[in-house]
Amino acid sequence: MTGKIVSLNNERVRRVQALERSTRRRYAEGLFVVEGLRLAQEASDAGLPIHEAFYTEAFAASPAGQSLVAACAARAASSWEVSPEVMRALADTETPQGILLVMPIPQLRCAEVAPFTLIPDNVRDPGNLGTMLRTAWAAGVSQVLLPPGTVDYTGPKVVRAGMGAHFHLPLRRATWDEIRSAVAGSAVWLAEAGAGTPYDAVDWRERVTLIVGGEAEGAGPEGRALAAGRHVVIPMAAGVDSLNAAMAAAILLFEAARQRGVGRSG
Repeated sequence: MTGKIVSLNNERVRRVQALERSTRRRYAEGLFVVEGLRLAQEASDAGLPIHEAFYTEAFAASPAGQSLVAACAARAASSWEVSPEVMRALADTETPQGILLVMPIPQLRCAEVAPFTLIPDNVRDPGNLGTMLRTAWAAGVSQVLLPPGTVDYTGPKVVRAGMGAHFHLPLRRATWDEIRSAVAGSAVWLAEAGAGTPYDAVDWRERVTLIVGGEAEGAGPEGRALAAGRHVVIPMAAGVDSLNAAMAAAILLFEAARQRGVGRSG
């Protein structure tokens, strides 16, 4: 199905807006919103199904937009050219780039026994979580388990900050009971400021789980109990008490990637 939408009161416009606003709506429908050239290209390249595609005439006529709109429209159940005003109403960004997709939430799965699991615990900042997901993808993490208390990973700001991680990295919300079962048998480390094992002294080559706590309060009691006193620290200069959660995760994940030989040939 194809067509053109110029009315801000169109039912499809209101539906996209509801998906962007409501976590409950996203999971009830199994859909989330992907906005912008980079993310739409990542989604197209990943070969994932597309529920609806929305684009402006100007974007479809641009050098970058011509082939992308055609590729997305070919895989979408429906595609719609929209006016610039409708695109502004659809978009979560202040300056939309002219393309927006509604997609099924990816259900990617890793091996039954995941070699390397990341748990962002009590991470409430969407930008921080999205950056963690992007970093986890780049560092070869097997799966990310998202416990209660962490911001929803399908929200628009998290998706933008993830820069395509959602299309390649197994992600799922999980209860702590589910998490304990999923990581049983792995070495669980909690990133912590203060006393603990320096991050470059940890053997990240074994089956391992890393818990990174949130910006304000750190990890919650369930995450701390799961780590059972096994704390990993990043040594820092005197007077510096902590790092941004996403930055700390990046340092730890890429030390693990270095030890595990991620990205190396031969």
